[in-house]
Amino acid sequence: QVQLVESGGGLVQAGGSLRLSCAASGRTFYAMGWFRQAPGKEREFVAAITWNGALTYYTDSVKGRFTISRDNDKNTLYLQMDSLKPEDTAAYYCNIVDYITKSTLGPWGQGTQVTVSS
Repeated sequence: QVQLVESGGGLVQAGGSLRLSCAASGRTFYAMGWFRQAPGKEREFVAAITWNGALTYYTDSVKGRFTISRDNDKNTLYLQMDSLKPEDTAAYYCNIVDYITKSTLGPWGQGTQVTVSS
């Protein structure tokens, strides 16, 4: 089973940028996605990308600010986050997903914390 390791989180001021990475232990011929969980809230979907990168999908709250991408040669998924807002503060996770339903198909990693100060 593929293992996923997220990195790139940190503390940033509102309006700033961060780039998250998700390294997979092997090649994944599946769609992948990013999710986040804020304190006291349920984990929510953020963005998804098809296995070849041809299609992407975002939740409304991040459209125009976040960009999901992948490098299959490096087995790595990315999330470029620009114009960050305090409400983006959360632990961010990646996973293999069904692109249509956005349901997760793999194990969760440890996540990476993003904190946006106002």
